[in-house]
Amino acid sequence: MSQATSLQAISLQAVVPPELAGSRLDQAAAQLFGEYSRERLKQWIQDGSLTLDGRGAKPKDKVLGGERLVVEATLQEETFGVAEDIPLDIVHEDAHLLVINKPAGLVVHPGAGNPQGTLMNALLHHDPSLAQLPRAGIVHRLDRDTTGLMVVAKTLPAHTDLVAQLADKRVYREYEAVTYGNMTGGGSVDAPIDRHPHDRVRMAVVAGGRPAVTHYRILQRFPNHTHVRLQLETGRTHQIRVHMAHIGYPLVGDPVYARLRFPKGAGPELLDTLRGFNRQALHARRLGLTHPATDEQCLWESDLPDDFINLLQILKQDAQPAG
Repeated sequence: MSQATSLQAISLQAVVPPELAGSRLDQAAAQLFGEYSRERLKQWIQDGSLTLDGRGAKPKDKVLGGERLVVEATLQEETFGVAEDIPLDIVHEDAHLLVINKPAGLVVHPGAGNPQGTLMNALLHHDPSLAQLPRAGIVHRLDRDTTGLMVVAKTLPAHTDLVAQLADKRVYREYEAVTYGNMTGGGSVDAPIDRHPHDRVRMAVVAGGRPAVTHYRILQRFPNHTHVRLQLETGRTHQIRVHMAHIGYPLVGDPVYARLRFPKGAGPELLDTLRGFNRQALHARRLGLTHPATDEQCLWESDLPDDFINLLQILKQDAQPAG
C-alpha cells in the first residue's frame, strides 16, 4: 500500500496590475502566479479555489485591473502507486528537487509489464509527499537500461519550472556512449523521430516526425568502436539510440537498434565482453539546469558505471599491438 501523505495547503494573493487590464482571468493568473501551470490555475478557477474579488469566476472572464485574486487550495494526491523500499543513489537533494543516479534495469514509471519495482515506486517511499505531484515529480526519463542522472521535482512550483526548462531546451544533458564502428569525426544529427511505421515497439527516423537534434563528438577511437560524448537538444524517446543507428553507428549492446558484431581479429576477452554486454552502452554523464527556487546555475556529474568502464578498458587492451 502507498504511504499516507499530508495534503499541502496553498494560499496565494495578488492584485491585478493595470497592464493586465483586458486579459482573461486565466491569463492574468498565469502571469501573477507563474510558479503554477496554467492548466492547474484554470482548474482552481473552475472549482472555486481561485476567486476574483471574493467571488467565483470563469477562466475566460476579463479582468479590469485592481481586482484581488486569492487562491486557497489543497494539493490532492495525483500519483497513485505502491511505495516500495527500493534503494536510490541520490546525488543531490534539497527542498525543491532531487537528482538521482539511475542504475541499469530500473524502469522509470509503472507500465505494461512493470506495475511495480520502478523509480516512481521508489520515490513514493523516499518522500510520500511526492504523491501530490504528477508522476511523483518525474519530469523526464531514461530508458530502463540507460544509466545516469535524472532530476525529480519535489514541489509543484519546481515541477512547473523544470517542465518549462525542458520544453525551452534550457536543460543541459550530456551522455557518453560506445558505438559500433570507427567514426571519422563528430557532428550533429537533425532527423525527426516517431514510432516505427511497422513496429510499434521501436522508434525510427520518420519524415514528418517530431523534431530531434543530437550533437556528438569523439572521445576515443578504437579499431572497430568509438567512445563518444553526446548532447541532446531535444528529448525524444530512444533519441540517441535511434540517431546513432540512423547514421550507421549503433550503440554497443543495444537490444533493439543494433545487432551483435564481432570484429575480425578481436581477442577472446573482447569477444566475451561484447557477448556479455546486454544493454545499450549509454550513460547520462552530466546534467545542468537553473535551480527553480534560487536561479543558481547547477551542474551535476555522474561517474561511468563499472560495466561501461570495463568495456572501455577491454577495448583499449584489445587495440594494443601484440608483442
